[in-house]
Amino acid sequence: MKIVAIIQARMGSTRLPGKVLKEVLGKPLLEYQIERVKRSKRIDEIVIATTSKEVDQPIIDLCNRLSLAYYRGSEEDVLARYWQAATKYHATVVVRLTSDCPFIDPDIIDAVISEYLSNLDDYDYVSNTLERTFPRGLDVEVMSMKALEQAHHEARSGVHREHVTSYLYSHPEKFSLGTVKNSFDASQYRLTVDTEEDFQLISRLIHHFSTKGMDFVPFKDILRVLEEKPDWTLINAHIEQKKLDDSL
Repeated sequence: MKIVAIIQARMGSTRLPGKVLKEVLGKPLLEYQIERVKRSKRIDEIVIATTSKEVDQPIIDLCNRLSLAYYRGSEEDVLARYWQAATKYHATVVVRLTSDCPFIDPDIIDAVISEYLSNLDDYDYVSNTLERTFPRGLDVEVMSMKALEQAHHEARSGVHREHVTSYLYSHPEKFSLGTVKNSFDASQYRLTVDTEEDFQLISRLIHHFSTKGMDFVPFKDILRVLEEKPDWTLINAHIEQKKLDDSL
C-alpha cells in the first residue's frame, strides 16, 4: 500500500494571484506547507499537481529545488490532474491537500489517514471537512485510488471536475464516507490563504513564531495565539469561503 499526498497548486488564483509562492521571511508559503507535510509519519510520497501552463513554471522550479515529485496537467479538469498524478506515482491511497494551507498540521493529516486505514472495509473516503470542526486551512481528505478512479470516470459536471472530491461526498449512495472531528469546534478560524487579508494573518503568525525561535508550530499553539490575540482574527473574519458553482 502506497500513500501519496497530492497537493494541487497553481499561480492563477482569482482572488489572490500567485498566492502559493508569496513569501514571508524569504520563504514561499508553499514551502512552509511542504515542510509541515513532510513531518507526516504516514505519507510515503508527496506530489505537487500543477498545470501545464507556462505561468506555473515557478512551482516546478520550487519542486526541483526541493527535490519534490510533480505532475503537470489540465488547469480546469483538476480531477483528471489528480487521477493522472496518482496513477503516475502508483498511489494506493490518495491524500488530497490544497496549496493554500501553510499551517497544515502533520498530526491531523496522520489522524485522518489512520481513521481511513483502520476502516478499510467501511470507508472509501475520510476527511475532516464533512462536518467542519477544524479551521479552514487544516483540511485533509483521504480516499482509495479505486474511489478516485471511479469519480474520474463518472463525474461529468464542471463543479465535480474542478473540485476533485465533490463527486464523492455528493454521492453517499455510491461511496462510504467517514469523518474526523476535533475535540472542540474551532471552525470559526481561517488559516487558509485565499485573500490578501488571509495572507496578512498568516504572515503575522509566521513572524510571531519566528521571533520565538519555533521551527514547527503545532495546531494547538496556533489556536492559543489566536485566542490570546482576538484582534488578529478580525483581519480575515469577514472573508466568506467561495461556494461550489455547478455552472462552471
